[in-house]
Amino acid sequence: MTPELWQAKKIVDSTLHPDTGEPVILPFRMSCFVISNLIVTAGMLTPNLQTTGTLLWQITNQSLNVAINSANANKSSPLAISNLVQSYLIAVSASCSVALGLKALVPRIRRVSPATKVILQRLVPFAAVASAGALNVFLMRGEEIRRGIDIYPMLSEEEIMRKGQDDIETKSLGKSKKAATLAVAETALSRVLNSTPIMVLPPLILVRLQRMEWLRSRPRLTLPVNLGLILTTSIFALPLALASFPQRQAVQAQSLEEEFWDKGGEGGKVEFNRGI
Repeated sequence: MTPELWQAKKIVDSTLHPDTGEPVILPFRMSCFVISNLIVTAGMLTPNLQTTGTLLWQITNQSLNVAINSANANKSSPLAISNLVQSYLIAVSASCSVALGLKALVPRIRRVSPATKVILQRLVPFAAVASAGALNVFLMRGEEIRRGIDIYPMLSEEEIMRKGQDDIETKSLGKSKKAATLAVAETALSRVLNSTPIMVLPPLILVRLQRMEWLRSRPRLTLPVNLGLILTTSIFALPLALASFPQRQAVQAQSLEEEFWDKGGEGGKVEFNRGI
């Protein structure tokens, strides 16, 4: 594959949805996630955030999560608007409840030093984002688990080349609930893997920096320093989280429902779009 062709493939893969072939709206593409998520994450990790601010940033974060999860989900079992709204409200309620609950609980913890309490308070957004983020994925993509997603026979390299030359579309073998469960679970786990370094490292580093004289004497630098820490962490964390599980997942046909056992392609495998 030539460098030009490889570059074109990267652009297509990062722009078009693999199920529909339609462009994903720019702010909700995973290639834009670092920029889309930067301000929201910085808002949630703002030191000494009050109750109103906590609620507003958690609602904003879950709204962004819903948009990203919906835009990048497997489209063979679309979610109805009513279910989407219901899932959104549950996810927002969960994140706000965890954030406010832990925010009220941490100051009441005894036998813990003031410095440790500061660290625990800075990690409250992580607990809310990680738990509600995983829940958000299951809620937004619950229809896939209930109805199943399309699976396809695994093609050999020769079959892939022949398919591209003849412009032949691979037919679905049917819908698998087990494949859907695996796809949604892996996506939820990847969200936690992504949020862990982004929501943990910057606040811990910032706590350390705020004890240093140069930042204490320049409090206006706290926000840009916080943004820089989040941006740097996101640039490294997102590719690792996305690479944990391939978007086009291949599994043995015999690991799914019995109706697919004898329908596997190369190596007895089938594949499906996991979603991201």
